[in-house]
Amino acid sequence: MGLVAREIEAAGIPTIAVSLARDVTASVGVPRALFLRWPLGHPLGEANALLQQRTILYDCLGLLLTATAPGVIAEPGYRWRRQEYAEPEWGGIANDE
Repeated sequence: MGLVAREIEAAGIPTIAVSLARDVTASVGVPRALFLRWPLGHPLGEANALLQQRTILYDCLGLLLTATAPGVIAEPGYRWRRQEYAEPEWGGIANDE
C-alpha cells in the first residue's frame, strides 16, 4: 500500500497508512503512517471495539494535519487488548479558524 500511497500523494491527494510492520513501511517510503504494535490483520483494532477503532481513525486524521515532512511514521504506543479508550474529541482535529 505504501507504493500506492506515494502515487496518490504525487497526484496531490494526502494519504495516511496504518502500519503493523514498521520496517516494511519505512522501506517503501510512505508519505505518513501510523504504526501500531498489533497482530497482523487488525489495523484498526479488535472486532467490535468501536472506541478503539474510532481512536485510531482520529489519530490518522490528526496525523494528516500535523505531519510536516514526508516519511513520518507516528507510533502512539497503544497496547493490544490492555487499554481503555474514550470517545475522541472530534472537534479537536479541525483546523483553527
